[in-house]
Amino acid sequence: MTRAAAERHGRSLITALLRERLAELRAAARGGTIGETGLATAVSGLPAWAETEAGVRTGSHFVTVINATGVVLHTNLGRAPLQAEAVRRVAEVAGHYSTLEYDLVRGRRGSRGAHLDRLLRLLFPGHASLVVNNNAAAVLLALNTLAEGREVIVSRGELVEIGGSFRVPEILAKSGAVLREVGTTNRTRLRDYQRAVGPRTALLLKVHPSNYQVVGFTASVPLEELAALARKVRRPLLMDQGSGNLTDLTPYGVRDEPTVQEALAGGADLVCCSGDKLLGGPQAGLLIGRPALLERIRENPLARALRPDKMIFAGLEAVLRAHVRGAALAEIPILKMIALPSRAIEGRARLLIDRLGARTGGRHELSLRPGVSMTGGGSAPGEGLPTTLVAVRAAGTGPQALEERLRRRPVPVIARVEAGSLVLDLRTVAEEQDEPLVEALAEALAEPAQAPPPAGR
Repeated sequence: MTRAAAERHGRSLITALLRERLAELRAAARGGTIGETGLATAVSGLPAWAETEAGVRTGSHFVTVINATGVVLHTNLGRAPLQAEAVRRVAEVAGHYSTLEYDLVRGRRGSRGAHLDRLLRLLFPGHASLVVNNNAAAVLLALNTLAEGREVIVSRGELVEIGGSFRVPEILAKSGAVLREVGTTNRTRLRDYQRAVGPRTALLLKVHPSNYQVVGFTASVPLEELAALARKVRRPLLMDQGSGNLTDLTPYGVRDEPTVQEALAGGADLVCCSGDKLLGGPQAGLLIGRPALLERIRENPLARALRPDKMIFAGLEAVLRAHVRGAALAEIPILKMIALPSRAIEGRARLLIDRLGARTGGRHELSLRPGVSMTGGGSAPGEGLPTTLVAVRAAGTGPQALEERLRRRPVPVIARVEAGSLVLDLRTVAEEQDEPLVEALAEALAEPAQAPPPAGR
């Protein structure tokens, strides 16, 4: 078995694992934590142990899952799935040489940014652009270029924290800019900004609070008013728009998510946003705005350190092309999910219950339940999309145990436990995944219940 394991996993890996295990056993024997019988058993089991351990250590933990949570932009599950054309282009570029930085017309070195510039000029006429590896990098690069050693004025109510404990004040500090807070957590007025402007002011920063809401006794300065002040004091206005939304989603229930176009039309001199949220593409950050500002930002040495690779450019090009053609709602998965009407989800949910009931012989309680899907990804906080949930109460198995079984499937299913049931939201399940989902549920429901531990243990 050891020879077979070496052929499958490589002789050097198996050798290293065996040496590691033998060292552990020697230490245990010297320390008296393992007896002669236990040691003999462990040594005789080394071939099987090495096979199993090699599989555990080299097996992929980065796998695709079925997202049945109803959170469209689920950060932990990779945010936006790419459209088929973007996937094809990424694979094509990844597996071959490409014109990433080569100008075919002139026969010499070109610019990687040129591939997207033409599309971004169509989407944002009169503006220049730059692509980096995420939105935090876009904000960092803009602040470092335009405000290093000088003050940036921002409302206290917009000092947000994004996922992974990254905070706007910390990004400001790393950029070399000096934070100048104005207003209070819940109320900031135009005169607060006016009083803060001084000789050390480099720019004004407005952050769209995309991952939280302040309600009640509140006040904030509209972008248009802040832009007018920025023009008056001759300072640029940087807008951290966040989501990269290019589509009016109000007809589908997403009302508090302004578009990048609206931010530019409202007077922002520079807009930073994500490529992997409501834009629907791979992880990237976009800077869009006045050409003179973008020229300065491109010349910053950090721009090279923060640039994306060829696969990001390939995927983003396909996504931007869909937006240019006006086909985003029809082609980009996350936008299709957001626009999916509740009645369509209900129809699929009823069919799933029928199939699952037939597979399980009606032994389990399966029902429909009204629910709410979430946009997620730090977008549209507090706004839900009406949906229909599939609720499962398994005979002899609690909802938490069923949820764990689904997570441990070869193709994991990620669902929620709510009000004593396992619930699944098909808004975030691709139609081609409906049958695999039924299969996974049927097999998870058929697993025998785990025996309780012996008394006294």
